Amino acid sequence: MGNQDNKPGLFDSRRVVREQAAKMPPAAKADFSGVSSQISATVDETGAYMVAAGDSLSSIARAVYGDANAWERIFAANRDQLTDPDEIKPGQMLNIPPRP
Repeated sequence: MGNQDNKPGLFDSRRVVREQAAKMPPAAKADFSGVSSQISATVDETGAYMVAAGDSLSSIARAVYGDANAWERIFAANRDQLTDPDEIKPGQMLNIPPRP
């Protein structure tokens, strides 16, 4: 069933997506084992980090320093742009101080 222009409607699109999804093999388990080392390597080279969706200061600190409790170090280095440690946004560039 479509609209007057013979284009699929919203419900048609949902049906097609569901049918295609049912035929797809299950996704392999995501492997994030190299993410921490990639983040650390990037930060070591540039001293900056671009916030990704789902990041927190503690997750960044864990990836960079190996210690989630070191988030305060990152927060202090970015006081010019952060007023709340829980308010970082994807795309935001954070200064990452060198490892202690």
